[in-house]
Amino acid sequence: MTASELTYLRGFSGFAVPDLEAARGFYRDVLGLDVVDNPMGLLEITLPGGAMVIVYPKEDHEPAVFTILNLAVADIELSVDALVERGVEMLRYDGFEQDERGIVHGGGMPTGGWFADPAGNVIAVMEA
Repeated sequence: MTASELTYLRGFSGFAVPDLEAARGFYRDVLGLDVVDNPMGLLEITLPGGAMVIVYPKEDHEPAVFTILNLAVADIELSVDALVERGVEMLRYDGFEQDERGIVHGGGMPTGGWFADPAGNVIAVMEA
């Protein structure tokens, strides 16, 4: 390999939380994702399709003002109902017409909605 060549081995994303234990429980038990401990004291979440995201502790964490994670589902209504049954509260935003479940249908947007993890990070669930 020469200095002008660039080869990536893999890619992954990451985000912060103030409490790794709360994040572990939420992403594993509520969302049903594969969560494992990383040797560096982080969490690794394997997303559907095989991509990975790391979650790291940050005491002075402030939630992002944007969606940090998007999860695609086959049926948005059934998925939102399942999330709500697991204690998730769907978020509502001014400027978006959302139904009684908090789901946006059309209007130039993907059909879906948003909710927050225990750290206040926003996650979208959208119909594929």
